[in-house]
Amino acid sequence: MKTLTGRQKETLLPHKASNWDGSHRAPPTPPRPRHRGILGHVVFGGAAASTKSPPPRRCLSASGRRDAAFLQSLATSLFLPVWGSSVLDFRRPFTTLGLGVGLSAGSTFRQSDVDVNSNGGRRRGPAAANVERRQLIALNVAGKGDSLASWDGVLDLPEQNTIHKDCLQFIDQLSVPEEKATELLLDIESVITFYCKSRNIKYSTSLSWIHLLKPLVHLQLPRSDLYNCFYAIMNKYIPRDCSQKGRPFHLFRLLIQYHEPELCSYLDTKKITPDSYALNWLGSLFACYCSIEVTQAIWDGYLQQADPFFIYFLMLIILVNAKEVILTQESDSKEEVIQFLQNTPSSLNIEDIEDLFSLAQYYCSKTPASFRKDNHHLFGSTLLGIKDDDADLSQALCLAISVSEILQANQLQGEGVRFFVVDCRPAEQYNAGHLATAFHLDSDLMLQNPSEFAQSVKSLLEAQKQSIESGSIAGGEHLCFMGSGREEEDMYMNMVLAHFLQKNKEYVSIASGGFMALQQHLADINVDGPENGYGHWIASTSGSRSSINSVDGESPNGSNDRGMKSLVNKMTVALKTKSVNVKEKVISFIENTSTPVDRMSFNLPWPDRSCTERHVSSSDRVGKPYRGVKPVFSIGDEEEYDTDEIDSSSMSDDDRKEVVNIQTWINKPDVKHHFPCKEVKESGHMFPSHLLVTATHMYCLREIVSRKGLAYIQSRQALNSVVKITSKKKHPELITFKYGNSSASGIEILAIERYLIPNAGDATKAIKQQIMKVLDALES
Repeated sequence: MKTLTGRQKETLLPHKASNWDGSHRAPPTPPRPRHRGILGHVVFGGAAASTKSPPPRRCLSASGRRDAAFLQSLATSLFLPVWGSSVLDFRRPFTTLGLGVGLSAGSTFRQSDVDVNSNGGRRRGPAAANVERRQLIALNVAGKGDSLASWDGVLDLPEQNTIHKDCLQFIDQLSVPEEKATELLLDIESVITFYCKSRNIKYSTSLSWIHLLKPLVHLQLPRSDLYNCFYAIMNKYIPRDCSQKGRPFHLFRLLIQYHEPELCSYLDTKKITPDSYALNWLGSLFACYCSIEVTQAIWDGYLQQADPFFIYFLMLIILVNAKEVILTQESDSKEEVIQFLQNTPSSLNIEDIEDLFSLAQYYCSKTPASFRKDNHHLFGSTLLGIKDDDADLSQALCLAISVSEILQANQLQGEGVRFFVVDCRPAEQYNAGHLATAFHLDSDLMLQNPSEFAQSVKSLLEAQKQSIESGSIAGGEHLCFMGSGREEEDMYMNMVLAHFLQKNKEYVSIASGGFMALQQHLADINVDGPENGYGHWIASTSGSRSSINSVDGESPNGSNDRGMKSLVNKMTVALKTKSVNVKEKVISFIENTSTPVDRMSFNLPWPDRSCTERHVSSSDRVGKPYRGVKPVFSIGDEEEYDTDEIDSSSMSDDDRKEVVNIQTWINKPDVKHHFPCKEVKESGHMFPSHLLVTATHMYCLREIVSRKGLAYIQSRQALNSVVKITSKKKHPELITFKYGNSSASGIEILAIERYLIPNAGDATKAIKQQIMKVLDALES
């Protein structure tokens, strides 16, 4: 790749420094124009205006060690969690953790520091001994025993030749006296071999362990301490599955997309995945490409953060720093770009480290906490494991945010991460109940009415801007899209997400689990029904909250005096007292205007709107239905909701989008029965509907609240596919229809629908009689 020279960037900060989150870290000093930094054309920031040279680096010695009070305060800071750590003082020499002292890149081992005692072990001089002590404190391994003591020392792994070869090449790169090389080689090979055996790991050169050992070897530790430090770093700071196509790199891509969607889109276009250039960045904590001096400085700061996820932000800053060069060199091949990115950290120097960490702190403060919380199992003991349902980040469209963080973030005062929630469910679901601070954007409009969708997007961005300017509790620069939580219904929301990402909109995320997860969370924190605490969180624009039920499906008739947790109380006060004007503006945008605007064109490869769910039909029958099997029509307490069998949405997209006149359909000559009812969804939502029974089918028409007299064809089921009709004694009007196949071997359930039907006894009797007529006709 051709390297541009002479180009400088005054700053990498995309926002003003005043947006810094002051909750637990001091804001970074705004970078100032100065010398050419890494790559010779982009710089991390400014140095002090003084022309004096930085203080010389030195090894700590008995006569030059820091005072005991500083050492004690430093050691204490090492064990603080990330929210208790502070911005690093990089004006000091990089000796704060003991990792930044020792031999420089071109130094040789000194006989005064390393000697061989009568037992063949190392004897360290004052400087090296002091370094060792500080290193053990930094990694919390001081006083640990000799883990290798019980090992027989046999080097007999199948990949032992590869280990030996890599260790030998590493020793050759060091300026080690020949008489010390053999002992050092055995130490390094023993550490790697024992670690592989004890952890049952197959060694490969791509693991970057040799590079990870480089800064530790320069500390001249005895074998036992070398292993303990190596083990501590691997366990605490190297994520699991740090390999090609590994989960840590899928997560890194989502972080890039969240902050730098343009850069992410460019790399995706080139099919350049993070593991192709950042594998050794992460696997060696930059030791693979940086000089020993720079590596020690980075490790000093990284360990002091006590936050293993901070490495992601260091990698992000290095990548962002190269953004301008990457985007202007479009003619370069994929391999050239990868090679350029891989070597970018090698241009770092000591003067860049302060800016590197300041910018990383800034991006860290602009990242949702869910980034860490939802992926904490990447670091630490393997006993924690990774949940199977969370394992595949490669398929994630964008960063997911927990509903608990969404609720908590917007009650914060200050400049932390705040979300502007966009509810993408259909209008009737939104009107039935939604998060009080959410803006509505009907995702169905994107394909159904692009011009109306364009107007809604324009209104959304304007509402977001006004809410931020007014300090509304609903305001936030981070867009978080919320769906229903059911995959088939959220397909169109994903299209909207893809649209915003294609437009390179930063800070785009999705609410994990959707509105269903929000309901469940409110139930978990003891929020009652809509007539109690629920109403402070969930709003309804339909004039009635009767369709908003608690997650467990019970009627909202709990007591007003149930205790709520402090989080609920805080949010309740905030919602009552803040930003009425902006809330009214947001509500005004809910009803999508039909004002004609220029048609919006979309070039995204939208999925086909063909039927995504299979309907049952007469051709699905296997054998004779209802013959030789137990009775399927029953009124009683025989079973609860079978919510784990199949989702209650048993409609095709074409059916749902077909709008019909309700009275016209009721008056059709082939309609034998009409039953007004309410469709009950698994989440507890209820929608005014009509059941129409013809000679062969049963239809559900869901009323369109905003268009009186019209309805969607919500469901169309063949009568001979009904395998069960059940209800409960406590709620005889709540009828469950199950559709599928029945045979002597059992019943296969394909779909479930539930309706609240007045005079349910008459309705089920009529439907049963019509079903029997269909079955008799089929058999005759």
